[in-house]
Amino acid sequence: MEAEAARYIGAGLAAVALGGAGIGIGHIFGNYLAGALRNPAAADSQRMNLLMGFALAEATGLIGFGLAMLILYA
Repeated sequence: MEAEAARYIGAGLAAVALGGAGIGIGHIFGNYLAGALRNPAAADSQRMNLLMGFALAEATGLIGFGLAMLILYA
């Protein structure tokens, strides 16, 4: 296998993190919405957990994207 092909395969595998981040963010918001509809009084106390989960899932996607770009162009 040539080095160029290995770079493309590595960048594609690193970009899988973007799909995982999208799934994770959807899962976080979906569960928060389901919980808020069941118990609206507890929704405000769980908002910080929602934002923390969103930030961590989004950071995973950004790190995967940065790694893919680093593999391709560095």
